Amino acid sequence: MNIRLLPLMAALLLFAMSGCEKQGDFNPSPALRLRARPVITAPANGSSIELKASQASNPFVVTWTPADFGFQAAVTYSVEIARAGTKFKDPVVLGTSNGTSLASTVEKFNTALFTTLELPGEEPSNIEMRLAASVNPNVDVVYSDPITLRVTPYTIVIVYPQLQVPGSYQGWNPADNNTVIFSAKSNNRYEGYIYFKDNNTEYKYTVGPSWAENYGDNGGDGTLERDGANIKAGPAGVYRLRVNLNDKTHDNLRTVWGLIGSATPNGWNSDQDMTFDPVANKWTITLNLVAGEIKFRANDDWGVNLGDDGLNKSLEYNGANIPIAAAGNYTIDLILNRAIYTYTIKKN
Repeated sequence: MNIRLLPLMAALLLFAMSGCEKQGDFNPSPALRLRARPVITAPANGSSIELKASQASNPFVVTWTPADFGFQAAVTYSVEIARAGTKFKDPVVLGTSNGTSLASTVEKFNTALFTTLELPGEEPSNIEMRLAASVNPNVDVVYSDPITLRVTPYTIVIVYPQLQVPGSYQGWNPADNNTVIFSAKSNNRYEGYIYFKDNNTEYKYTVGPSWAENYGDNGGDGTLERDGANIKAGPAGVYRLRVNLNDKTHDNLRTVWGLIGSATPNGWNSDQDMTFDPVANKWTITLNLVAGEIKFRANDDWGVNLGDDGLNKSLEYNGANIPIAAAGNYTIDLILNRAIYTYTIKKN
């Protein structure tokens, strides 16, 4: 080899190595160079907020310091809220902003608390709030440290879509708003519990308080037909009625409700029967309980049971056990005549 070529080859080798190093430094993950997370500055961590209907149009403003990703980027911030202690498993997005503040209203904040998080009205509850900062899909979302707020939402009336249930038990009156079932998710799927006082009750469904659009079941096969035959129930009792107007199907189930759980006299082995009050339109029971847990169960079986996810006094099918903190004599009511099923527990 020509000795005079060695310096040239060495120079080329050093240049190549230098290029590799620069190339390696050129494309690190931007998230790894994060310099500062956003910090919520208002509302203040630990503050209490009582919302009032009279202030619905007032501003509700969230402010924060900007995130610093270590490079210039347009950042989108989402303000998320969740029930305290849930670790933001199902966060609710209050709004988004490309700046360092979100201008919402008391009404929008209250609606998110009362309807989406299902917090009780006129009662203080703890929530958490955080920021989710993102720049593009290739960079991990950056979250602020959450703050805790004690909020008291006000009750609002939610108008759910409803289906009328006229029948022989109420004079075949489609305008009777006491005999309706609801679509709690506004998805054309309706459900409700209605008391049929007589055996072999007949009924139909109408869209609105008239017979203009009505549905029955020709042949009793679970399929609804426009202007179809009367639907027939069995023995008198409280029936769960379900209708899917998307595919025109329906079903009914006679239910008898009971209380079960480690707090009840027979534990998880068998139900304590509840009594239906047709005047108050609720199931009720008074009994001695010990510290433990309870649930509501229909027909002495786990096929239809109700618990309380989030312990907000609204019930969900297959929901969480409801705690009983102390032993004592209790009166417990189960209310099923509305879109969202609820219950009350009173220590006597």
